[in-house]
Amino acid sequence: MAEAEDLMDLLIRRGFLWPAFEIYGGVAGFYDYGPLGSILKWKIIDQWRKIYVFEEGAIEIDSPTVTPEEVLRASGHVEHFLDLMVECKKCGSAFKVTDFLAEAAGVNVEGMSKEEISRIIRERNLKCPDCGGEFGEVSEFNTMFKTAIGPGSRRIAYLRPETAQGIFINFRRLFRIARGRLPLPVVQIGRGYRNEISPRQGVIRLREFTMAEAEVFFDPKNPNHPRFGEVRDEKLRLWPAKNQMDGKGEIEVTADESVEKKIVCNELMAYYLVLTKRFLKKLGIPENAIRFREQTPAQRAHYSSETWDAEVFTRRFGWVEVAGIAYRTDYDLSRHMKYSGENLTAFIENRKESVICHVVEPSYGIDRPLYCALEHAYVTDGERKYLRLPKELAPVEVAVFPLLKKDRLVEKAREIWENLRRSGFLAEYDDSGSIGRRYARADEIGTPYCVTVDHQTLEDLTVTIRDRDSTKQRRIKISDLSQVLRGLISGSLDFFSVGSEYKGREEGEHEENEN
Repeated sequence: MAEAEDLMDLLIRRGFLWPAFEIYGGVAGFYDYGPLGSILKWKIIDQWRKIYVFEEGAIEIDSPTVTPEEVLRASGHVEHFLDLMVECKKCGSAFKVTDFLAEAAGVNVEGMSKEEISRIIRERNLKCPDCGGEFGEVSEFNTMFKTAIGPGSRRIAYLRPETAQGIFINFRRLFRIARGRLPLPVVQIGRGYRNEISPRQGVIRLREFTMAEAEVFFDPKNPNHPRFGEVRDEKLRLWPAKNQMDGKGEIEVTADESVEKKIVCNELMAYYLVLTKRFLKKLGIPENAIRFREQTPAQRAHYSSETWDAEVFTRRFGWVEVAGIAYRTDYDLSRHMKYSGENLTAFIENRKESVICHVVEPSYGIDRPLYCALEHAYVTDGERKYLRLPKELAPVEVAVFPLLKKDRLVEKAREIWENLRRSGFLAEYDDSGSIGRRYARADEIGTPYCVTVDHQTLEDLTVTIRDRDSTKQRRIKISDLSQVLRGLISGSLDFFSVGSEYKGREEGEHEENEN
């Protein structure tokens, strides 16, 4: 736990994450992303988009975050997007009962009625952890943020709890734009909102968060993926719902076996489980920290007939859900057809038949995998503490230092820094303190490469490149710098194959501060 606390200190101190509205005391469930966190976040989104839009050929939309009530009534969210809560009669503190009873009594009450849960609280004589007061009866709480469109509050609306509905109600146009292609993946990236009862897990439990969702529409008579053959032998670590209810553990099977043995409902579902695992590994999360837990019937959302949660193991929070892959059947399109009166069917040309498409939905939060990636990147090596982020994700890709704060070295270092930024690198310049301390600061935020301008630079126009992970250095020509750095960051070049070995002074020999 000490390491996790050290990490949070680093993230706040160096500008990754800050509690929102801090000067007014803060509000639980809201975080700001600082300069480094903002870049890391859009880099993670970029990795997700590369997989789903560029590689999978998904089409992308961007719809409003304010959603009229009739849309969410049709989708079932007004009726079903509920959490059970209990309030303290003395101090008024509210608690989500599933979380409270799991922590206070080790009891799983998923799927139980309000009356059953109230009885458990009374029988165990559970009290408010904040003040010791007695609890009232368990009640329902709709976790959507309610608002109104226009003056007079005549038209009720909600901040969207998911991005999916914007895709479903546009299905007719999307199917036409895709020229009738099935399976058809459509994605949306944007804000989602959940008015959590009592968020107590920092960035893991937010009231406003970023989602990246795909709705994969397919012919219900053909639930296959054209590229399933490419992933069929990929291993998946699964924890089926039946195993959980029977007190059994996880299993490891190939994607092909998961479908063949009817552990996973169809090829499309298994394909997107593999894609989810690959995305998480791109963030630097090791395979042994990734599993897929099937939701039990009591845990599934109202629209789902099968859901697998991608979970990542963390030191601070244990297993954390970072994505859900749900089989939504034709629930959403059927409901919107019924409530709107519009035809949202798809015509299957080879059968001359109109069908209501079924949907597999890979739904990701971005904030949770971002935290998980940071925790798994955090390395403590004696006195040295740093973020070993994947190089493509680093919010600062290269740092440029003059060895000493002397005019000619500073002038050349600034020139190199400016050229790198113009070439598209996220580069930082630093001439404050000793070179050793500057390397340590760069390591701490995950900067993979540091370029140092020294006296030899002025003689032969070469610089040293220092590798974050090995702390070794190579000497290369300034004229090759952009090309070499691009190759190193993308992984197409090996660090020890570039330039020549540098055998200059050790970092600790320059501890004087040349101010």
